[in-house]
Amino acid sequence: MRIEHIAIWTENLELLKDFYIRHFGCKVSDRYENPSKQFASYFLSFEEGARIEIMTHTGIKCSPEHPFTGLAHFAILVDSRAIVDSFTYKVQLAGVAVAGQPRVTGDGYYESVILDPDGNRIEVISH
Repeated sequence: MRIEHIAIWTENLELLKDFYIRHFGCKVSDRYENPSKQFASYFLSFEEGARIEIMTHTGIKCSPEHPFTGLAHFAILVDSRAIVDSFTYKVQLAGVAVAGQPRVTGDGYYESVILDPDGNRIEVISH
């Protein structure tokens, strides 16, 4: 078994799509729309591995005041510590929020943590 995709709700579908294309080189599907359900989505594909489905629905609101459960973070594996460092530096210069500078974690990964425009945590890791 393997994960085929994860799904993320967003208020701003185009902003999130552009973020993953720009910073992760994702390929994007055609926009899917279901007008009767007021739903739209894109699938974002990496060079290999699982995809991300970003979704919106009329009236969806993201708010720090509303507690939630579910996705804590997802991780993107790169080939080396140097890539973690250079990627983190590059996105920070581009204005992306960095929630955790590169470091060795307690479980032995080398990682940084960045936030997408909706505040979803993305770990950029190397073994």
